Amino acid sequence: MDLATQAAGIGALADPTRRLLYEYVVAQSDPVGREQAAAALSLAPHNVNFHLDRLVDEGLLEVEYRRLSGRTGPGSGRPSKLYRRGAREFAVSLPPRRYELAADLLAAAVTRAGDGVPLDQALREVGSEEGRALAAASEVLDAGEQLDRVSVVLASQGYEPIREADVVALNNCPFDALAHKHTALICGVNRDFVQGVADGLGCDSVRACLEPGIGRCCVTLRNQPSS
Repeated sequence: MDLATQAAGIGALADPTRRLLYEYVVAQSDPVGREQAAAALSLAPHNVNFHLDRLVDEGLLEVEYRRLSGRTGPGSGRPSKLYRRGAREFAVSLPPRRYELAADLLAAAVTRAGDGVPLDQALREVGSEEGRALAAASEVLDAGEQLDRVSVVLASQGYEPIREADVVALNNCPFDALAHKHTALICGVNRDFVQGVADGLGCDSVRACLEPGIGRCCVTLRNQPSS
């Protein structure tokens, strides 16, 4: 999900009434009807309806229709419109961070190590495989310079690539806090992930190099054709 969509969804909660309604709906064990929410929060039903539907439009809530009486057939009445928490996840971080990706990589490596693979090898493998998978799912065309193609994919992950000649610096580390605490571990997985992206795109001249610097990612991309 792009930043504009994330920001619009979370921005919908800036309105105090919508925020109250959202907090009320997600705190209930069952889906909530308009009248129930209005009564619980002492709000006008017509006003509640507008705000609930706005939360649906932004993906924060979802709708289902059900007869609250439990009866079916003629005379049982129309189904009620009920609201529940939306399945879409929202998380805006500036600068961009991808701690959930780091968690997935580390968990996969630990699982693989539990099956007998040396942990260092497992970390290298899962980093590379995840990078390749990201490349395979991207819509980057085969045409164009290799450094530029890798940069496009990494930009989608928050790396903020900046190219100068045959070098691309990654201006943001998506794993920043973890990299400060566990530098060797996180930077190693990060390098393998970035190299996996390049390999998955078929960019065989691109090398992900560990070149730590202040205020940026420890990985740098270099154009180094195989000899």
